Amino acid sequence: MDPVIIVGAGPVGLALALSLAAQGVPSVVLDEGPGKDEPRPVRTAVLRPDTAAFVAGLGCATLRDEGARWVAWRSMRRGQLLRHVAFGEDGDGGPSPVHLPQHALTRGLRDAIAASGLVRVVTQSRLDVLEQDAEGVSIHTSGPGGTWWRGSYAVGCDGARSTVRKLLDIRFAGRTAVERQAVVALRTELPWPGEALLHRMPPWRAAGDEVTARPLQDGVWRLDWLLPPRAELVTPDALVGRIRDTLAGWCGETPSYELLDTGVHTVHHRLARRWRVRRTFLAGDAAHLLGALGTQCLDEGLRDVQNLAWKLADAWHHGACEVLLDSYQTERRPAVAARLRAADQSLPVLRGGAGLRGWIPGSTRGHDALVTDGHLGRGPLGAPPAYPHSPLAPQSAESHVPVQTQPGAPVTDIPITAPDGSTAALRDRLGRGRLLVVLVAPGTGVWDRRHWLTAGVMPRLADAVTALPMDAELLVAEDYPGAPAHTVLLVRPDGHLVAAFNGVQPQELYAAAATVRGRPGPGEGGAPGGGVEAERPVPEERTADVN
Repeated sequence: MDPVIIVGAGPVGLALALSLAAQGVPSVVLDEGPGKDEPRPVRTAVLRPDTAAFVAGLGCATLRDEGARWVAWRSMRRGQLLRHVAFGEDGDGGPSPVHLPQHALTRGLRDAIAASGLVRVVTQSRLDVLEQDAEGVSIHTSGPGGTWWRGSYAVGCDGARSTVRKLLDIRFAGRTAVERQAVVALRTELPWPGEALLHRMPPWRAAGDEVTARPLQDGVWRLDWLLPPRAELVTPDALVGRIRDTLAGWCGETPSYELLDTGVHTVHHRLARRWRVRRTFLAGDAAHLLGALGTQCLDEGLRDVQNLAWKLADAWHHGACEVLLDSYQTERRPAVAARLRAADQSLPVLRGGAGLRGWIPGSTRGHDALVTDGHLGRGPLGAPPAYPHSPLAPQSAESHVPVQTQPGAPVTDIPITAPDGSTAALRDRLGRGRLLVVLVAPGTGVWDRRHWLTAGVMPRLADAVTALPMDAELLVAEDYPGAPAHTVLLVRPDGHLVAAFNGVQPQELYAAAATVRGRPGPGEGGAPGGGVEAERPVPEERTADVN
C-alpha cells in the first residue's frame, strides 16, 4: 500500500511521521525547506506534561538533553506575589512543563526519523498540485527534484499559510492580531532560578501591562512583553529600555546580560472549517491558530497527531472506516473551538476592556488564576481535552462503573505491570496503535508474577483481550483513582478512557472495542461473529465556526 504523504516538516509533521512509523505505517515528508532549521533562541516551545511525554515516547532525545524543566511557577500582580506553584513529586503543580528551543525540538525529531527506517524526508519540495481519487492521493511538488508522489492518505502540516488547505478550498475563519508580544532571549541571572514568572501590571510602567519570564537551559531566559493593541513598531532602543527596566525592577538594579535574539510575536485566532476532505487531513497550524493567554499552538498540534495517527494506521492496515476517520474532525475541532472560545471570552476581562467585565464574576486573584491556568495547561484554556460525545464512545451499560476519569477524558498516568513482569508508567504504553486493557488488582505487587497470571480473573480476561477486534495489550495496576478492585479499564491508543467495567465482561469489552474502531456490529454494538455495519459518508460539516 502507498505511504502516507505528510506536507510540512515542522514539529507536528515530523511527530506524525514518527507516530505512524511506530505503528508500522511508512510515510513521505515533503519539506519545503533545506532540511535544517535556522537556530533562533527566541523561538521556543513549551510542552505540557502530556505532550512532552508523547514526544519523548517518539524518541526525541533533545527533549531530555536540551529541555528545561521548571522548578516552579510564580505569578505576581504589581508588587504582590499572588501564586507560587511548585512542580515535581513534592509540589502541588504535578509534573513540570518542558521548555526548549524549537530548532532543538525539530532536530531531535529529525534524528529519531533517521533511525526509524519507515520515513522518507524530501527537502526543497514545494506542493503545487493535490488530486484525490477513490484509491489515494496524488501530489506534485516543484523544486530541484519536482515530481509526482502517490500516497494512500495526505496530511497538511504545512503551517498557518497551508498550501494544502488552500488547494482544498477550506475557509480559515477567525481573528487577526488578537495579541502581540515583544520577545527576547537573553542570558542573565534572575532572583528566581529555574522558576517561570508571570508578572501582571508591574510597578515600573515602562514594562507594559504584562511580562513573562520563562527559563531555558544554561542561564538563558525568554521574556515576553504584552504590547498594546495597534501599537507602533518596537524599535531596538525601546526594546533595550524594556529589558533594562524589567531586569532592574526584578533585581533592584540592571544585572549584566547577554542579548541573544529578539522578535515580535503576533497571535492570531483562526479555525479551519473542515479538517478532512476525503483522503486528506489538516493538522497543527494548518487547522488552527491560537496562543493568547498562555495557550500553546504546538500542544494542540501534537494532540492532533495523537488523535489522528492511530486512526490512519488502522485504516492503512485494515481498510478505511469512514466513522473512524471522520471522528478526527468530530473530536478535535470542537475541542480546539472550545479553547478558542474560552480565550476570546476571557480577553476583555483579563486585558482590562469593557464587554464581559461587567457580568463575568471574579476577583483579581480569580482573573490571575485563569491566566495562570492557561500557561500551566489547566482549566478551559489549557487542560488536555476530553471527547465525551465521540462517535467512538460505546453506549453506557449496567456493567460500567464510575471512576475518577470520565469516559472520553485522558486517563491518569499510573504505574502498571505487563504480563511479562516489566513495569512502566501507563503513559509509556500509549502511541503504539493498540488498545490498553488495565485490570485494577490491589496486592498484585506482593505476589510472584507466575501466581497472579494464573489466578482469579486473569486467565478469563487474557482470553477476552486476545479475542478483541483490535490489537490490545493487557496490563495490571495496583489501583486507579476511584476504581474498586477488579475494575477493568479500556483505554484508547491515544490515552482516552473508553469505559470502566465491573469485572471481566467479554461481550461488552468486545462491543466497546468494536465501537472504538468505528465498526460496531448490529444490535448492541458488535460481538464475536457479528457483522460490520455499513460505512456512512462523511458529512461536510458537523460543528460551527469558532466565532
